Amino acid sequence: MTETTGIPTTPASPGTAAQGISQQRGMVASLTSRLVILVPYLWLLLFFLVPFLIVFKISLSTTTIAMPPYVPVFSLDDGLSGFLAGLRELTVENYLWLTQDALYFNAYVSSVVIAAVSTFLTLLVGYPMAYGMARAPASMRATLLMLVILPFWTSFLIRVYAWIGILKPEGLLNQFLLWLGIIDTPLQIMNTHTAIYIGIVYSYLPFMVLPLYASLEKMDFSLIEAAQDLGCTPTAAFWKITFPLSLPGVVAGSMLVFIPAVGEFVIPDLLGGSQTLMIGRTLWNEFFANRDWPVSSAVAVILLLILVVPIVFFQRAQSRAQEG
Repeated sequence: MTETTGIPTTPASPGTAAQGISQQRGMVASLTSRLVILVPYLWLLLFFLVPFLIVFKISLSTTTIAMPPYVPVFSLDDGLSGFLAGLRELTVENYLWLTQDALYFNAYVSSVVIAAVSTFLTLLVGYPMAYGMARAPASMRATLLMLVILPFWTSFLIRVYAWIGILKPEGLLNQFLLWLGIIDTPLQIMNTHTAIYIGIVYSYLPFMVLPLYASLEKMDFSLIEAAQDLGCTPTAAFWKITFPLSLPGVVAGSMLVFIPAVGEFVIPDLLGGSQTLMIGRTLWNEFFANRDWPVSSAVAVILLLILVVPIVFFQRAQSRAQEG
């Protein structure tokens, strides 16, 4: 026997049901977008912020003959009291040491100068290449892009060693110049800054060309034709129209070349020789030769702070370009 309450039930209207489904879909889409945004932040947290904090902690430690070669070393077994005792042992003496030894200051200055000159040379070489690719027929652009990326298919170390065979006194370049009669004695290019500039420009050229091509390829070249019709010379049209419109690519390419070039180690070590003073080699000597991890960590932290300036500049330039 069934019991009825006598309360009539009204079925939900189609509009209300559709509205509920729409709200659910909106919640799912919002949650998905938040998860998509959360992924890069988690990536930066795990692979940038956490390693940086570890290096920063080591830079505040003291060198010792042990493994690892610094104290204090925090352990979960020590508990909260051990953690607090370790914090009291941290010191800034390694940073003070950097201000007392001119070697580190000279290494920073030399690295920034070499990176800036290399970036400028890379821009001079890469801009005409990117401009030519942007003005090439659409059917050829994919092939040209592949040719720019093609060096990445070979090991970076092998490509640097190939330049040793080209630039050394008995290398291909000197033999070719001697055969042409341009020089009488081999040129000393190896173990000089010239060899470093050649290596950096060659190795990082794609990082300059690709952002420049992305900016130039989107440009409306009819603007140049209009400027020339109004009496503007090709040179003036380039500086007044083409170059300003390609500035986002110039800034992006320059940052992509300058930032890794400051800390470059392989190219200065192989092409510049042992006398080349750059911060990458200084870091390597402190870590592996002197086994002074706290001082080398302090050097790395200062280097990162130096690179923060162009990174912030790059981000501001990108935001301005997007707003424009």
